[in-house]
Amino acid sequence: MERVCAIFGGSRGIGKAVAQAMAPRGYGLAIVARDLAGARDTARELGGDHLAFSCDVAKEQDVQKTFEEIEKKLGRVNFLVNAAGINRDGLLLRTKTEDMVSQLHTNLLGSMLTCKAAIKNMIQQEGGSIVNIGSVVGLKGNSGQSVYSASKGGLVGFSRSLAKEVARKKIRVNVVAPGFVHTDMTADLKEDYIKKNIPLGRFGEPMEVAKAVIFLLESPYVTGHVLVVDGGLQLIM
Repeated sequence: MERVCAIFGGSRGIGKAVAQAMAPRGYGLAIVARDLAGARDTARELGGDHLAFSCDVAKEQDVQKTFEEIEKKLGRVNFLVNAAGINRDGLLLRTKTEDMVSQLHTNLLGSMLTCKAAIKNMIQQEGGSIVNIGSVVGLKGNSGQSVYSASKGGLVGFSRSLAKEVARKKIRVNVVAPGFVHTDMTADLKEDYIKKNIPLGRFGEPMEVAKAVIFLLESPYVTGHVLVVDGGLQLIM
């Protein structure tokens, strides 16, 4: 296939919405998740020739093996979406070291490893596009989310630096930074209280973020950009 997109974290939430939005647009999709059953369910729902893969993004060997499998079954990856992420809210003084490490490994190191693997293929193909899913708290910070904010803030710095490194190879790297969106990660939050502080007065929907992801994936003259999709939350944080 000419347009192959690997979506890490594609079995649920924002990643799944990205897959649903991209499927009708002529992409061959690799739905990648740690939970292979969930990835298979998503691929089956999409229909067509889209395939599921299992990967722990924090393990370099897993990532390399996954890209090799995708190339064999779909073709070389020329589009990449990093939507895999975890969150362990809590004040820093009460946060266990293992919870710090797991967030940094999945949210930041994982995206570094997938980008590293992807750009090798993209350089050979003389072009490609990457979108990393950040968070508005990575830009503004939030009490009780210091480690999560660090992982997402680091993702912004990484993505902008990588965009400079690979621009001459016709590879673009951008970030979408959502605010509060209806996903498993926000299911336990007090929505009525939080949305009072959102200028648009509501949580976002995964498909609204997915549309922003596709815009950046397909915009040939945009790189190193952070597109905030948060209902205006960053205006008051």
